[in-house]
Amino acid sequence: MISYIRGNLAAMERDKVIVDVHGVGYGVFMPERSMGLLPQMGSEVKLHTYLNVREDAMQLFGFLTRDDLAVFKLLIGVSGIGPKGGLGILSQLSADDLRFAVLAGDVKAISATPGIGKKTAEKLIIELKDKLDLDDMLHPAEEGIPAATADPGATSVQSEAVQALVALGYGSTESLKAVKKVKLEDATVEEVLKAALKNF
Repeated sequence: MISYIRGNLAAMERDKVIVDVHGVGYGVFMPERSMGLLPQMGSEVKLHTYLNVREDAMQLFGFLTRDDLAVFKLLIGVSGIGPKGGLGILSQLSADDLRFAVLAGDVKAISATPGIGKKTAEKLIIELKDKLDLDDMLHPAEEGIPAATADPGATSVQSEAVQALVALGYGSTESLKAVKKVKLEDATVEEVLKAALKNF
């Protein structure tokens, strides 16, 4: 299993990058939105990878963060969604946007991905709803630090603030981003809400 690749960015194609690792060029499929965040040619990159082995091919899929890779693995665990389908979804939606779409039951957002129809989107929501958590978006696990070490009180306040903003009519993704920007220690839900509203 290849967990990650570190090397120099040698080339970019439509849905794939070539990473030069000590003179060997690895072709790595990536979500389009992640490819737009890559550094300039020749720069060093580190991609967290998933190796897909088929009868006729071995394909590497790469992601900028371990969180993106984890969400990708959840996606391809859904019946009817293969690696290319999972890549397509993460090209359309970020990992956080996908979590919100699943938790909100937003079939339209997921089915906007080319090749993903309404029925597949509905199946994806049903299968992933219990595996994705709003708290993971508010306090993602850092490298080597489990998410469980995050302050549960702060997580609860932020979750309530996000839900309150959604109830006020703001978009779920925008609400999450606004709340994540608030850095108030020991703040109440009302204080987080007031600060978050300034971020819109």
